[in-house]
Amino acid sequence: MFKGTGTALITPFDNDLNVDYEALRKIVNFQVEGGVDSLIVLGTSGETPCLSFEEKEKILSVISETVNKKIPIIVGTGSNNTNEVVKLNSLAEKYKADGALIVTPYYNKGTQESTIKHYEYISERTTLPIMLYNVPYRTGLNLVPQTVYRIAEKCKNVVAIKEASANISQIAQLFSIMPSEFEIYSGNDDQALPIMAMGGMGVISVFSNAYPKEMKILTDLIIGNNFSDARKLCNRYIPMMNLMFAETSPAPVKFIMSLMGLCKNTFRLPLDSVTDKTKEILKKAFENFPEGN
Repeated sequence: MFKGTGTALITPFDNDLNVDYEALRKIVNFQVEGGVDSLIVLGTSGETPCLSFEEKEKILSVISETVNKKIPIIVGTGSNNTNEVVKLNSLAEKYKADGALIVTPYYNKGTQESTIKHYEYISERTTLPIMLYNVPYRTGLNLVPQTVYRIAEKCKNVVAIKEASANISQIAQLFSIMPSEFEIYSGNDDQALPIMAMGGMGVISVFSNAYPKEMKILTDLIIGNNFSDARKLCNRYIPMMNLMFAETSPAPVKFIMSLMGLCKNTFRLPLDSVTDKTKEILKKAFENFPEGN
């Protein structure tokens, strides 16, 4: 789908908590100018559970127009309602998206077997390439390697996975059983280096919302097999990467981006701004971040 850095794009809101489309265009241009290799839109980093279908369509329209085919756009269409995924895939198709990111069902989570059926049903009803998304600490369901293999075997348009289990042993097993053409992406910024070193195609990044150039430099070094410089850079970035999850994402990165003048530090409930204590920590880290200014 892409190689290198893909940004899990936030959704900016104005002071009245309407989607701030002017800020959205600014953020998208910031990403493109920063050299990222893909935008992953309408994912959980974009607070999509709190967006209406109409807002999702307008966001996708604005992003598609602003990107203007410069880089691939992958649309988060996952839901715990299988038919809702089909509906959102149709929307992504309408705006000529380059793929769909589909998280495993959450809360009314199924078994490994029913999850395979979930993806089969969706796969049969879209022409889009599909990227699975495994994030068990949020969904309560871990997509194990053998299940990934069976889904990809049954669903020919399932071509990739965003792996955010944080279980390196599990991810190593996944590499060992999947065909070489199946693309594996890190879903955690701090694991981009090890996962790409094992053969991963890139990272879907929260960190790159604020630091697209920095993440792009890191992934380019890894792709170029310059692991010595990549390790040094990764070690410099990891403290800030980890702070992006000091509270529920995307609250920390949105605060950093508000300091940059890219958006307002506003959220729709149930999310809210980080606490004053975390703001102090983030502001100090921002001011001292080696590549931040």
